[in-house]
Amino acid sequence: MNFKAIILAAGKGTRMKSKYPKVVHKVCGKEMVNHVIDASKNSGVKDIVAILGHECDIVKEKLPKDAMIAMQTEQLGTGHAVIMAKDYIKDEDTIVVLCGDTPLIKEETLKRLFAYHIENGYHATVLTTSVENPTGYGRIIRDEAGDLLKIVEQKDASDEEKLAKEINSGIYCFNGKSLRESLDLLDNNNAQGEYYLTDTIKIMRDKGHKVGAYEGSTIEELMGVNSRVELSRAEQIMKARINESHMVNGVTIIDTNSTYIESDVEIGNDTIIEPGVMLKGNTKIGSSCVIGMNSSITNSEIGDATEVLNSTVIDSKVGENTTVGPYAYLRPKSNIGNNVKIGDFVEVKNATIEDNSKASHLSYIGDAHVGKDVNIGCGVVFVNYDGKNKFKSVVKDGAFIGSNSNLVSPVTVEEKGYVATGSTITDNVPEGALAVARQRQVIKEGWVEKKNAKDSKK
Repeated sequence: MNFKAIILAAGKGTRMKSKYPKVVHKVCGKEMVNHVIDASKNSGVKDIVAILGHECDIVKEKLPKDAMIAMQTEQLGTGHAVIMAKDYIKDEDTIVVLCGDTPLIKEETLKRLFAYHIENGYHATVLTTSVENPTGYGRIIRDEAGDLLKIVEQKDASDEEKLAKEINSGIYCFNGKSLRESLDLLDNNNAQGEYYLTDTIKIMRDKGHKVGAYEGSTIEELMGVNSRVELSRAEQIMKARINESHMVNGVTIIDTNSTYIESDVEIGNDTIIEPGVMLKGNTKIGSSCVIGMNSSITNSEIGDATEVLNSTVIDSKVGENTTVGPYAYLRPKSNIGNNVKIGDFVEVKNATIEDNSKASHLSYIGDAHVGKDVNIGCGVVFVNYDGKNKFKSVVKDGAFIGSNSNLVSPVTVEEKGYVATGSTITDNVPEGALAVARQRQVIKEGWVEKKNAKDSKK
């Protein structure tokens, strides 16, 4: 059976007060529409059809490459939106219709909806929930047998129908053939003058087809995001979900309120996350790590048993049993090996540092390849930029770079080369050699007394 999702994502979202379409605003680092797509795919949906309209190019750019696109240039209702995707609906498909602004829908809920739809042989099934105050929602009206009779929008409901507490989620499951046939019969004879997708339920029932309602969701999952306030609420709910899922999987999060973890982050068990941590993008944290307070890690990989202490890591890779920080800064394309120490106020950019090497404090390592068992002293600078071009330096295994030295790229320090403290190196250092590049110290006895005497005459 082929499950196909039609995702309604054509609206502008006026209340967002944004130049961007509503569905591309992010919740925990991911566009709302992509949360919906992920839930669909994880529930068994193979094909995605996105209905686009307002600023369609911006939305399209954010969608998966395999998503199919249908255009709704005029917003004339949910039924009209699905009509725009009619060419993608095949008779043998099972169609699920979702809204692109409901990022909290869960894959487990969709799986249960699909199972209920198939097991009962329905031609259409609507996902529902019950609330104490259903104002504003379409009402689910059931017949005497408890089956779905119709869905009535708030503005079209009678006083009696408005008393119903079971509401329409806006999420539907359809038999493809029955949906295509019903779309041909839709009209806009209602208070809004729109084509309601809900009317397909009545059309199918009038044809004698079996239709159902599955009360299997929570109001939280169905929350549509239409404003910045609602976006913030969705963010808090999603953040709590993500943090809880990691804790269930064996991660210790000391303070969930101050910890921000985006939806695609992976964390191994027995890792400890301290307060104020931000883990973003496609970050992967190994097992038994410590991510210290106020650290920020983006699109990076951290190996097992590594500590990142009050530091920033961006688009980089750090190996196992390594220490980073405190106050270190790993900029993009940093590749740090195993058993490495990157100490306080060390900055690394576009550089590889191999196993068992260390840069304990106050150094800049940019555009470089540092081998194994290398010591980089305090205050070392890899001088990689001449004002126009970047150059690379290489420090090979077992070398020692003394404190307050400058390596003026491009330059190579061969294996076990030794750079004396305070040197500015502009030429390659041979294997096992000592390089000293500084002026000889000069002592002028009595200079201070003479200076003071001279100053007193002024």
